[in-house]
Amino acid sequence: MQVRANKVLIVVGETGSGKTTQIPQFLLQSGLADISGGGGGKGGWRGGRDGGGGGMIACTQPRRVAAVTVARRVAEEMGVQLGQKVGYSIRFDDCTSPSTRIKYMTDGMLLRECLLDPLLNKYKVVIVDEAHERTVSTDVLLGLLKGVAARRGDDFRLLVMSATLDAEAFSKYFGGARAVWVQGRQHPVAVMCTTHPEDNYLDAALNAVLQVHCEEGPGDILVFLTGQEEIEGLERLLMDRAAALPDGAAGRGGGPEELLVLPIYAALPPEQQMRVFDPAPAGSRKAILATNIAETSITIPGVRYVVDTGFVKARGYHAKLGADSLQVVPVSQAQARQRSGRAGREGPGKAYRLYTLESFKALAPTTPPEILRSNLASTVLQLKALGVEDVVGFDFMDKPPRAAVVRRALSDVCGAFCNGGSGAVITVPFAPARPPLPV
Repeated sequence: MQVRANKVLIVVGETGSGKTTQIPQFLLQSGLADISGGGGGKGGWRGGRDGGGGGMIACTQPRRVAAVTVARRVAEEMGVQLGQKVGYSIRFDDCTSPSTRIKYMTDGMLLRECLLDPLLNKYKVVIVDEAHERTVSTDVLLGLLKGVAARRGDDFRLLVMSATLDAEAFSKYFGGARAVWVQGRQHPVAVMCTTHPEDNYLDAALNAVLQVHCEEGPGDILVFLTGQEEIEGLERLLMDRAAALPDGAAGRGGGPEELLVLPIYAALPPEQQMRVFDPAPAGSRKAILATNIAETSITIPGVRYVVDTGFVKARGYHAKLGADSLQVVPVSQAQARQRSGRAGREGPGKAYRLYTLESFKALAPTTPPEILRSNLASTVLQLKALGVEDVVGFDFMDKPPRAAVVRRALSDVCGAFCNGGSGAVITVPFAPARPPLPV
């Protein structure tokens, strides 16, 4: 097994390969989480079919809904109660127990655990999933885990996984770590672009959903929008327009006549987010209005059609304002491929891109790491709380554009929370480093 032979392994798993759900189960069954000894690095592997006893396997996800839904799926596959052998941990919700062996969590939650246990001693394997998203939390976590792998003995394994990551760059960052490719089982997806640029992508999305509903066969529709405001607006329009369709208009393509509109975005209460995973009632199809929360990790059953507006909200830093903001920007080519791939998870599908082929070719190949376009004050505070003395020299995979940017953030943090010019976080305001609060 490659994981047994390599302390750090880069896994490029195609969409549909089952890397998120299956690899943690394989690792548990193979005994890689069961190591005799207490972390000295010379204990022998104690494999067992049930993976009984020993440490834990952590698998990070960039979003809460992904951590919850994947944990539920794995618990179901293993035939165990959620929260026992398989659990999850997200902000304000910890569904684990002393018997938990596979733990899905957001990368931010694992960072918080690093505050209490810098070497993450209770974990024998850590999996960083969807690493291509390169959030600030992911980049900080990768730097810390690189140090953990170097300091701990042979009782620790690190896997970095994604469907679209740059394996060569990640391998170089981890000192020439081995990279492996896992073949997926993606069904064919017919991708269609517009013949001319759309003046208003929201109007185009409305028309595309209604056209699919009226003219296409069975299958749910997944629409990618940029945020809650757009989702709520389009939800109202779709419900009104669908109710006003003439008799016989809906379903003439062989599909159901009723349209059930469901939103999913980060701020939506968890119980409402889960509604998108329920099967559509008989005689109806779901139109799921989503942000990029549905791009990766989660599989929404029944989706056969994807409508991609081609835009996303991304964090950006305004130097004059000294603050982050969310800006609507075009997606990258990698994001566009991830979105269209959602239509082929369970069967052949169709993806409607509301932009031209020329526009797609002009998109950036990948999304720039968040750390290159964000205010680093909160990150600096978090690193100081984690005991990182040299914040400017921290081993980020992609260094911030200028060391002065980090020094400016360090200056802001020290002015608010530190002892003079020493850069040491003082005792009283140490608490703000725990939740993700802006400085």
